[in-house]
Amino acid sequence: MINKEKFSFIEEKMKEYKNYSMLNYHVLEGMADWVRVIDKEGTIIYANKTMKESLGQDLEGRKCYEAIGKIRPCTFCITERSIATGDIVQKEEIVGDRIFSVKSSPVADSEGNVYAAVEVFRDVTRERKLEREIKQKNKKMSKDLGFAKTLQRKILPQRGIYKNVKIDFLYKPCEMLSGDMFDIFYIDDQHIGIYISDVVGHGITASMMTMFVRQTMRAIKEEIKSPSKALTELHKRFIDLDLDDDKYFTMFYGVMNTETNEFRYSNAGHNCVPILFNGEEIKLLKVRGFPISYIFNEIKYKEDSIKLNKGDEILFYTDGITEIQNKSKKEFGIEGVIEVIEKGTTNVIKRLEGEVNKFNWGTQDDDLAVVLMEVME
Repeated sequence: MINKEKFSFIEEKMKEYKNYSMLNYHVLEGMADWVRVIDKEGTIIYANKTMKESLGQDLEGRKCYEAIGKIRPCTFCITERSIATGDIVQKEEIVGDRIFSVKSSPVADSEGNVYAAVEVFRDVTRERKLEREIKQKNKKMSKDLGFAKTLQRKILPQRGIYKNVKIDFLYKPCEMLSGDMFDIFYIDDQHIGIYISDVVGHGITASMMTMFVRQTMRAIKEEIKSPSKALTELHKRFIDLDLDDDKYFTMFYGVMNTETNEFRYSNAGHNCVPILFNGEEIKLLKVRGFPISYIFNEIKYKEDSIKLNKGDEILFYTDGITEIQNKSKKEFGIEGVIEVIEKGTTNVIKRLEGEVNKFNWGTQDDDLAVVLMEVME
């Protein structure tokens, strides 16, 4: 027999359960998402206020698919799957002109038997519209980047013979667009200009800066034949752009007299020192200078010269080569470049590319540019 104390306890608990049920009901009714409960036969046994306001008050008793405007059951019924497996199942559903993310969760009785499923419809129309717009913009941007990549490659100098100088190169951006740039051009009947430049960063911003460098160098090449004075003028025009302080670039610029084989050169902070080599010796063309940046309003650069002979070659490169790391985080360095040259002076670029690829551990994180100039006579 249940005593009075135990009966009061049970009565109190029943009130609590009733209150909990009322609380759950009010929570469901107050939700901004659509909520409905569907039994094993696919019949709606409950729909919350929000769903009724959108689809009609007579939802209970209707088939689940009919309530959302379909004439036959879904090919993939998440409620059926949820009731059968006891899992939470999710998919997207189009209702009218709106897109919903629908999540179906099993509903079990006190003994753990699943007898229905509760579906929650969350309107994701705006999110999907934004995703489509982003995809369309990304598609257009990719197309534009592809065009810019093609253009950047098209303006690279031609491999081949320039008077008595032979040019070959390797060019591998780490992204679609590169911040590494080099150029070879005729200044007059006796002089050829050659430079290699490395703009800070990668991608669109860096590639736009390479366009400025190329245009400026070709604009001043005839009036300023001195490499050091040309770099000073390049710095002056860069200052006039009035860009952010974090923008800068380096450059090694040389002018070759094709009649005397005198090579005059100057360096604007390009720490990848060009390497002069032939069958007998290897020499670094060192000359100091600051990068072209906003640190100084005016810079005067030093200039040096060397007499080249037939068979001499000069290797220009960027830090995408020297800063590549192996598995142990060791950099390839200028020592790695010199080692390739020491093993033979033929096919230097091809062998250097092979050694760099073998040495590298991981993805290519920086642009690569290598230019080889060979004196033919």
